[in-house]
Amino acid sequence: MILSPFEWTIAKRYLLPGKGEAFIALVASISIGVVMLSVAMLVVVMSVMNGFRAELLDKIVGLNGHAIVQAYGGRLDDWENVLARVEETPGVVSASPLIEQPLLTSFNGRVEAILVRGHTRQDLQEFSTKAISGNFDALQPGASKVAIGVRLAENIGARVGDTITIINPQGRSTPFGTVPRQVGYEVAAIFEVGVFDYDGAFVVMPMEDAQTLLLIGDTVGMIEVTVEDADRVGEILDPVQRAVQGRAVVSDWKTINSTLFEALQVERVAMAFALSFMVLVAAFNILSSLVMLVRAKTRDIAIMRTMGATRKSLMKIFVTTGFTVGAIGTVAGLLLGFVILTFRQQIVTGIGYLTGVELWDPQVRFLTMLPSKTDPVEVGMIVLLALALSFLATLYPAWKAASTDPVQVLRYE
Repeated sequence: MILSPFEWTIAKRYLLPGKGEAFIALVASISIGVVMLSVAMLVVVMSVMNGFRAELLDKIVGLNGHAIVQAYGGRLDDWENVLARVEETPGVVSASPLIEQPLLTSFNGRVEAILVRGHTRQDLQEFSTKAISGNFDALQPGASKVAIGVRLAENIGARVGDTITIINPQGRSTPFGTVPRQVGYEVAAIFEVGVFDYDGAFVVMPMEDAQTLLLIGDTVGMIEVTVEDADRVGEILDPVQRAVQGRAVVSDWKTINSTLFEALQVERVAMAFALSFMVLVAAFNILSSLVMLVRAKTRDIAIMRTMGATRKSLMKIFVTTGFTVGAIGTVAGLLLGFVILTFRQQIVTGIGYLTGVELWDPQVRFLTMLPSKTDPVEVGMIVLLALALSFLATLYPAWKAASTDPVQVLRYE
């Protein structure tokens, strides 16, 4: 829609009401503010929800891969053949054996439930990037050294260099019954995954040490698999599922964490739907401000009509005026949203400090930090929604202005 110099001059004049039109200017300012806040809230909420899902998926996949091949009974005897079969499957990026077993640990009289994980040397090297103290290189087979999560270290009061006792309830059979197996391990490193539950339970050690601790010989509990496309993991691993049927089961990240990710998706859609009404409210504010402007400018409109202004010109003038208000609010909302996302953690901390309430409890939120991931496509849809509703809100007032009858208005002038 191209405006003539006359139309653009009048539109600019109406965007900046005069001194006697302070109330109209106030309503227009409120309209810009509501559009700004609604767009900012949509951008912030959608980015945080996307970030939460992406961060959670990244941390979960970083520990368990996109899927696991788990044997019935917890022991995969011919794991070398299964591992080779998985690695040959098209679409599989990597696969490695893993031992995972819930046990107990004690230190200085404190007992905690833990999850012992036995990794290959290569996996331990990748895990070392999460270390916050100590050295993962010390985790060698037979060295009786482990790495523990930072929350677990805080719970039992252990530090690097301390010796913790890991208790295997199965133990060995003796004439006096089964005696739980208790083995001491030196804490060689402390790591932080970023998921509260994992940091409070994981104890990592070389696979050979885990096999010795659990008395399972040369077997593993499962094989973790990483694929090239996380969303197609079921399709990619379908041949593996058929090959190990009856001996093991293939569980992907969607199945293992289905409840969590389905809840996130429902919440994400519900929040987007609810917050979209804020944009609708902003559009109604634009409509109301334009209606007031048209009523205040009825005499001016009639004079312009008598001077040769067409209905189309008046439509373009008022549509431009209202749409510009919406566009200014949208741009301001994007800027405000990105500022909030940039300083989101400081804002959460500050609000918590002022109110005395912990807004981001890692025990509830799983992650230790408030995540964010902005999707350009979603931002584009939010902008289009705001601009489209702003445009629609201008049509009725613009039509009303264009329908003004100069004879009726100026009859008694």
